[in-house]
Amino acid sequence: MSHPRTGLCPDRAPSPSFASSAATGFGLTAWPIGVERGWITREEGARRALATLAFFREAPQDTTAAGATGWRGFYYHFVDMETGHRFRDVELSTVDTALLLAGALFCQSYFDGPSAVEDSLRATAEALYHAADWTWASPRPPLIGHGWSPEDGQLPYDWGGYNEAAILYIIALGSDTHPCDPAAWDAFRAGYKWGAFEGQEHLGFAPLFGHQYSHVWIDFRGIADDFVRERGLDYFENSRRATLSQHAYALRNPGGWTGYGPRLWGLTACDGPVGGTFTIDGRERRFETYWARGASFQYINDDGTVCPSAAGGSIAFAPELVVPTLKAMRDDHGEHLYAEYGFLDALNPTFTLTDVPVQHGRVVPGHGWYDTDYLGIDQGPILAMIENWRSGLVWDVMKKNPHIVRGLRRAGFSGGWLDAAPATAP
Repeated sequence: MSHPRTGLCPDRAPSPSFASSAATGFGLTAWPIGVERGWITREEGARRALATLAFFREAPQDTTAAGATGWRGFYYHFVDMETGHRFRDVELSTVDTALLLAGALFCQSYFDGPSAVEDSLRATAEALYHAADWTWASPRPPLIGHGWSPEDGQLPYDWGGYNEAAILYIIALGSDTHPCDPAAWDAFRAGYKWGAFEGQEHLGFAPLFGHQYSHVWIDFRGIADDFVRERGLDYFENSRRATLSQHAYALRNPGGWTGYGPRLWGLTACDGPVGGTFTIDGRERRFETYWARGASFQYINDDGTVCPSAAGGSIAFAPELVVPTLKAMRDDHGEHLYAEYGFLDALNPTFTLTDVPVQHGRVVPGHGWYDTDYLGIDQGPILAMIENWRSGLVWDVMKKNPHIVRGLRRAGFSGGWLDAAPATAP
């Protein structure tokens, strides 16, 4: 579904959509997996990745409100599928740029052959990585800001606390041209919240994507910083506990949502049927469209909408729970949920109203609401984490990337495979 010329990946499909920088990062990660699985040849994968990276290298970078793709080595959250130019008035996003760069670095280390295409690919990925000015992106150091816009300048928010931005800080700390403040990781951790939910003690973040994204590229098994080391675990185990707690929450099902149980569970950011309050089976229910659904000791955002990516992206953490669940979702919901490219984005068996217009998807009488789109940032973790569970491919390749190794060490990680990794520049 990526653009044949630019390699840009749509935010959603098959509905017409703008491109997403983050989804393109997941796309870059998918192509080497396709090579390994025999879906495309190595040359096809390398040429597609090179075309994508070269597009970003050549894309206009300036401060104009329209007609640019980015500025200071960062890229807009959404861009036009054809031109790559800023979509409407979205922000220049630091975390979406980090996810794009993570995919670029994975391709850089995977395509390590002597051909001219692979050599050019590696050099282009390096150029993109060097261009990101993390010092400029830290208006309130040592934290990194959320982003920038031509109209308002630096956004007034910073990435702090446990969330999907761990990969952002590791990439930013690893830079050998414009790194962020060395104290950034400690500042990021200052906002951590530790608690218990459904019998599991762990760092809190309600939607499961926050426990998945960084783990797509980094194998946190056996490596630790001071925070998790003092608690006798690593970040991989933390994500496992978050997954177990969501599974237990669905089994308890305090909201009485239809279908929740061992065959249907998992809350994360995803599409939903409609925004509004409706009475279903005599009970007043509030539903949302796209929403950061989740459940933790911090808060619960739950409207009965389950996203297959919540479980699928956690397959490496708890395969004994996730594999049977994914099979059950496919078997129980058939073509309504599982189509040509795998799982569609979401479903809600509680929402059965056929006389209410929905924003996305459709209501199947007797079954509930089903999305009809795939979302790039939800499909990406399913594919990549299945491969990490099966073969460790993305993890093992990224262990060879000097920027990732350097970033982890500067953040204070040690142990396991990281101690055995080759030395990098200080």
